[in-house]
Amino acid sequence: MEKEKQKEPKLKRVFLQKKYNLLTTVLVAVCVALLSGGGVFWLMDRQVKGLESANQAMGKINTVYNALYYNYYKDVSQQKLVDGALNGMVEALGDPFTEYMNATESQELNDSISGSFGGIGAQVQKSGSEIKIMSPIAGTPTAKAGLKANDVIVKIDGRSTKDYSLNKAVSLMRGKVGTKVSVTIKRNGTTFTKTLTRAKIPVKTVEGKLATEDKQVGYIQVTSFSENTAKEFKQTVQSLRKKGAKSFIIDVRNNPGGLMDQALAMSSMFVENGKPILQVVGRDGKPTVYKASNELDDGFKVKEKSIVLINGGSASASEIFAAALKQSGNNVTLIGTKSYGKGTVQNTLPFKDKTELKLTIAKWLTPDGTWIHKKGIKPDVEADYPDVAYLTAIDTAKTYQEGQNSKQIKNLQQMLVFLGYDLDEKSGYFNEQTKQAVEKYQTDNGLTVTGTADKATVESIEAKVAQKVTESDNAYQKAVEKLSE
Repeated sequence: MEKEKQKEPKLKRVFLQKKYNLLTTVLVAVCVALLSGGGVFWLMDRQVKGLESANQAMGKINTVYNALYYNYYKDVSQQKLVDGALNGMVEALGDPFTEYMNATESQELNDSISGSFGGIGAQVQKSGSEIKIMSPIAGTPTAKAGLKANDVIVKIDGRSTKDYSLNKAVSLMRGKVGTKVSVTIKRNGTTFTKTLTRAKIPVKTVEGKLATEDKQVGYIQVTSFSENTAKEFKQTVQSLRKKGAKSFIIDVRNNPGGLMDQALAMSSMFVENGKPILQVVGRDGKPTVYKASNELDDGFKVKEKSIVLINGGSASASEIFAAALKQSGNNVTLIGTKSYGKGTVQNTLPFKDKTELKLTIAKWLTPDGTWIHKKGIKPDVEADYPDVAYLTAIDTAKTYQEGQNSKQIKNLQQMLVFLGYDLDEKSGYFNEQTKQAVEKYQTDNGLTVTGTADKATVESIEAKVAQKVTESDNAYQKAVEKLSE
């Protein structure tokens, strides 16, 4: 989603300007009619009829609202009716990117855009049935309270986390800056509780390192386009240059997008000043062309040979960046799979009750005028993770054993084959050979040997698969090979 950095003033200007234009049109029509004796009343008449039609529609909505609120056979809340009306109008557009968001959804969106959120500053993971701290973020409440890596969070606000999903635990620890949350920690057999005051936690959207295969290749992963992404990207490039990087891999796979101004700034770094980066076409059909400039990139350019990695999860601002480098950049190659294909621009209208209307205000085109909406961007070189990377997770609430048949077992069999275990049967039927493969896996990995795929076995298999998939990143490997030629 592309969203203007200062969304509220911008959107208010858009709506107010439309009202002003209407008033001006009506006044001009009246003046010209008086001076010329007529001939332009049709224009004023059309505008007035438009207002009348809108007033009639709002009157009908008001009548339905009152009828339901006062006459429905049981009590119904005003908020439910209002939300229903708003959602109904939005859904009538058939646009999945235009939506009315409640206060929680609005806050989540703004957190993702601002690149920060209220929380305690702990990177956590699910380890079996436990919520474990991977690392405390420096300078955050977690670090200041002395919490450490491998600490287990057994309670949040006095409630056991035993059956919590990772998402639920994270959502409970996040909250409004300045509010408090207590976490009960288990460390080396000892349990203690800390009460932490939530603070603003910055989210870094750019990470960089030198490729292990070639220390002259810099690898940069961009996970989203938030308020500080272009700045982080520039700092990462500068750091990798000092370490010896002579070329770059920019990974925007599974990057859902974000702020349009950040995509423009990053794109401009790779494009010669004056060349087009993006075209934005609003309701009037007239394109606004954005070109590379010092104003966008502050005079910072990346002229080294570069490769951009994309896939089906690269959307919106990621596609703006990839398309700009492909069509206007110098010596840039795209490697991966076809991108998502989101070619529209959104903005938001905030309300006093902290809800927001996110609406599509324009479509964007690539530098050569192509609209990639629902089509995506094709890479120059096709490469992807192994097929097993796209298997759905196995339900660990069940135990799988000989004689059963299901899609879950089929996924299990494919994972075992990927890990090197001998299996002819991959149809989803748990036969004797599958049982032997499970037994061998359990033996090899220090698990209780039962021949059945219980929760511990499935979680272990999935973790091993994830690790091997990461090591089997064909797109990344091709990028390194191409830059090392």
